[in-house]
Amino acid sequence: MRQKNMLADFLKTKRVAAGLSQRDVSDKLGYSTPQFISNWERGVSHPPINALKKLGELYKVSAEDLFEVTLNATIQDVTQDLRRKFASSKAR
Repeated sequence: MRQKNMLADFLKTKRVAAGLSQRDVSDKLGYSTPQFISNWERGVSHPPINALKKLGELYKVSAEDLFEVTLNATIQDVTQDLRRKFASSKAR
């Protein structure tokens, strides 16, 4: 099971602080359902690059802060994947 990552927590915290619902954000980004936003906030998937700029504007977050959190979340995901692969190859 994938651990919730810092990007997911960051996105939810900033959305709530901005007083927006997942539906509000999905509408403003042009998505047909808030499920996309829910997936990002649960760490199931990451927002595409083109959505990050709009999220920054909606949440009043600088591009640098979004980039840093996204980079750290990606590093976290890769590290977890490598640990899993290493552990499974060691068990053989």
